[in-house]
Amino acid sequence: MNISYSRRGVLSLLAAGAASTLAGCASSGSGSSGARIISATPASFSPPPVSPSGRSPELDAMYGTVVDGGYVIPAVPYWNINPRYYRQRVLDPTGERPGTVVVDTASRFLYLVERDGSAMRYGVGIGREGFAWEGEGVIQWRQKWPKWTPPAEMIARQPQLAKYSAENGGQPPGLDNPLGARALYIFKNGQDTLYRLHGSPEWNSIGRAVSSGCVRLINQDVIDLYERVPQKARIVVWQ
Repeated sequence: MNISYSRRGVLSLLAAGAASTLAGCASSGSGSSGARIISATPASFSPPPVSPSGRSPELDAMYGTVVDGGYVIPAVPYWNINPRYYRQRVLDPTGERPGTVVVDTASRFLYLVERDGSAMRYGVGIGREGFAWEGEGVIQWRQKWPKWTPPAEMIARQPQLAKYSAENGGQPPGLDNPLGARALYIFKNGQDTLYRLHGSPEWNSIGRAVSSGCVRLINQDVIDLYERVPQKARIVVWQ
């Protein structure tokens, strides 16, 4: 099976805000485009077989209930998600060096490149802010069960979020927090881009373009990614 991916050229980014106070996303500019063809997933790297009901013991374990940090994360009804978005190891289609995170927004995939020519692939949902940023950065900071502080631009669009503003201390961690169980904060040239990789309880948003946010993963997947990503990992975002 071959899959074609579109990739734009890497751009300079307009950074804003400080990492210690903001955990939302902000918009940036757009730029020139290019394309290349990359090969993907042979049968030996396919997702585990599932029963006619769409379930398997391996996937039940992968997306089952998780107790983490004092929170009980509910099991995900993964059989209602397109199997292409299940966490799986594939042949690396990116050409990037090991340890690099690649977000392919068009295909709704996130890759963590590994040393043996493979990559861990995760399905993601992309919000409005997720389409506004592309290029290269560094995962400068990461946090378990983060606080969420929407930026002023988001509060202007959704005034009901003012209660979670920086002045009001943000939204405490928890199962209903939009950043979910983990957040990875992207910086460029030492400045916060306000671009995030984060968990989400909204499993049905995976593979879709959603109303707000950056790049969201199922909570079970973002926990797995968090444990695998090297410190100060390089990240590349394709639009």
